[in-house]
Formats: sequence, structure tokens, C-alpha cells
Amino acid sequence: MPNLVVEIGNTALKAALTEGITLGKTFRYQGEKRLEFISDLAAREKPEVLTVATAVPVTPTEEAQLRACCRRLILLDSAHTALQERYGLPAYLGCDRAASLVAARHLFRGKSCTVFDFGTTLTVDFLSAEGEYLGGNISPGCRTRFKALNRYSRTLPLVDTPAETGPLGHSIRESIEDGVISGIMFEITGYVGLYPENHIVFTGGDAIYFVKRMKNSIFVVCNLVLMGLALITDDYAEKTLE
Repeated sequence: MPNLVVEIGNTALKAALTEGITLGKTFRYQGEKRLEFISDLAAREKPEVLTVATAVPVTPTEEAQLRACCRRLILLDSAHTALQERYGLPAYLGCDRAASLVAARHLFRGKSCTVFDFGTTLTVDFLSAEGEYLGGNISPGCRTRFKALNRYSRTLPLVDTPAETGPLGHSIRESIEDGVISGIMFEITGYVGLYPENHIVFTGGDAIYFVKRMKNSIFVVCNLVLMGLALITDDYAEKTLE
């Protein structure tokens, strides 16, 4: 019987069926009825274990609804930080970041890593070759920067992520496009330079966009968080069956 892992992010929900640590069919949902989507998916797929990692705290009523649609529930949110403690990670890390680091440790065992997650926020985290968490930073993600410029200025238009950029803009629109993308690229190259020997890992919605602009050797793992949740779920299932 498969397991079901779910990541509820700031803008979208992603889910996958898993067999052990292997990801199967994946799902994406962007809407307001996230709990209903999970319940319907669980009712259809009948998972042995349902793992839900969410940036938004789950109420007791919502938790009861989740437990009713599966045999066993693993809930990871700001009120449930055992995940971070169990894997030697600081409690302040969000469950999505923690899961991505669990996956990076597994995929690059014995290798030091710099992990970039390109989403609503841009996060960068560092792992030693021994798997020790060295720290990390958070800044606004690509689309968040475009929205902020429009929202907090009186004259700047809302611009979407451009297909191509240059070193310098020659209009207001180009200045915003080139400024935001160049700024993120400067961030990336600066962080890469801190530990040039590290394996560089990109994940998140904009990972492919930025990897095309890199000269370094980059590992792109689009479903790194879901892979980490699959590892956590499999670990939990094994221990409960001992």
C-alpha cells in the first residue's frame, strides 16, 4: 500500500504517492480548499501513512479531519518540530527546509552541499560533508521582488519574470527585470563562493530558470522537499513496525 506525502507551501500544494523512498505519481493544487483536496486524494488512494508538511499551522479540527482519512498521520508544522530535532536540525527551520535537507543528506551522503530553494522566498542552506547543518539565509523570491517593487512604489509597474535579460536596462521595465534577476544572480554567485568546494543543489519553482544562467555544475532536484518527506515517512513506518 503506498504512502502519500503532501507539502503545503505559501502559494501551492504539492503531493506525491510514495513506495518506500521512491516518488510515484505527483499532484499539484493551487486553490483555497486545500484540506478538501487532501481528503479527496487520500480517500481515492487509501495511503498507509499520510505525511503533511505545512507552512500554515493546522487547527485541532483540521488535524482530526486529516487523521480520519488515513491509517496513520505524520503532521509537520510550526507546532510539531520533532522532525527538526530528530534529524539534528534547529527547531526554527520550517518543515519544508528541514525535509529538503534530509533529502540532500541522503542524495549527497559524504558530500558538503549548498542548497538553494527558489520559491516565494529564496532560501540557501549549507551542509557539511558529515551532514551537519551550518546555517542558512532567507530573502525574497523572484516574483516576490517584482511584486514588492510594484506595491511599495508609486510609479513602478508590476513586471513578470522575463525570458531574457541583459546586464543593464534601457527602460523602466527592463531596469526592473534586469535589476531583480541580476540581483538574485549576484546572491547565488556570492553564496557559491563561500564554499566553492560544495555540491550546489537547486530546487523549487524557479530552479530551472536560474540554473540556465549558471556556469557552475549544478544539481537540480525539482521535488527535493517531497523526496525528503518520503524519506521521513519511510523512516517512521519502519520504526513503528519494529
